[in-house]
Amino acid sequence: MAWLVSAADKSYTIAVIPKGTTHEFWQAIHAGAVKAQRELAEKGIKVEVIWKGPLREDDRDQQIQVVENFMTRRVDGIVLAPLDSQALVAPVVNAAKAKIPVVVFDSDLKSDKQISFVATDNYKGGVIAAEYLAKLLGEEGNAILLRLAVGSASTEAREAGFLDTLKSNYPGIKVISSDQHGGATRETAYQASQNLLNRYGREVNGIFCPNETTAIGMTKALRDIGKAGGKVKMIGFDSGTQSVLDLKNGDLQGLVVQNPMLMGYLGVMTLIKHLQGEPVEKRVDTGVVLATPANMAEPKIQELLHPPADKYLK
Repeated sequence: MAWLVSAADKSYTIAVIPKGTTHEFWQAIHAGAVKAQRELAEKGIKVEVIWKGPLREDDRDQQIQVVENFMTRRVDGIVLAPLDSQALVAPVVNAAKAKIPVVVFDSDLKSDKQISFVATDNYKGGVIAAEYLAKLLGEEGNAILLRLAVGSASTEAREAGFLDTLKSNYPGIKVISSDQHGGATRETAYQASQNLLNRYGREVNGIFCPNETTAIGMTKALRDIGKAGGKVKMIGFDSGTQSVLDLKNGDLQGLVVQNPMLMGYLGVMTLIKHLQGEPVEKRVDTGVVLATPANMAEPKIQELLHPPADKYLK
C-alpha cells in the first residue's frame, strides 16, 4: 500500500454514517472503521473517524440531517450506508458539489456521484438463500418471503435474488406470500411474522428473512406456534447474538452472512485512498457466505458469526 505514505503529514476528518446504530451489524461496521483508523495512524496518517447515524433504520429524515450537518462542518469525506436508495441521492449530490467525496457502503444509491460502493453482493446472497432453502425442501413446497422495508436497496437486492432464483430454477416451490414488510425493529418484524403465520402457518414449509431483525422476529413467531426447530425451514441473513443462538439451537437452518468489519474497514480505506489522489474501484465486493449448523464451528465462519468488534470499540 504505497499510497499510504504520500501524504503522511495530512490529517483527515471522516464521517461514517450507518443506517442505524443499535444492531450488532452496525457495531461491527464501526469496529472496522476504527481498525482502519488505527492502521492508518501506524503509517503516520492521522484520521479522525466520527461515527453518527440515526437510531432507527427507517428514519430517513434524520439520516439526511446527519449528512447535511457533516457537510456544514466541512469534513474531508463521508462514508455512508443510505437508508433509502433515492431519498439520500440529493444529499450525496450536494456533497459532491461541495467537493466532499462520498463512499457508499452496505446499501446502494441510485446515483453516480459516489466515488465507490463497498458492499456485499446482496443479490448473490438472496440466490444462496433460495438455493439452500430449495435443497432443504427437496425442491417442493410453499415458501414465504418477509421483506424488510421499501427503499432499502441492500435487502431489496436480497429479496430479488431469492425470488428470481425460485422462479427460474425451482418450479416445485410456490411463494405464497412475498409482499409483507417486517419494518425496522424486532417488534414490528415479530408482529408482521405473527400476522403471516396466522394466515399461512399450516401450509408454509420454508421462510426467508433478509436481515437480522426480520429473521429474529420470524424465528420467535415460529417458536410460538411450535413450528421452529426445522418443522418450517428458516433461512435468515446477518449474524447477531440471537441469530447465531437460533442457528446453534436448530431454530434457524441457515444464515447468509456478510463481513461487516471488512465493509467498515474498506469504506474508510477507500475514501482515504481517494483523498490521497489514488484511483479507487467503483465497486468493492466484501463477500457473502452461508453459515449452517454443520459448518458454523469452522474458524472462517466463526469469525463472521462473532466479529471481534470489542477489540476496537472498548
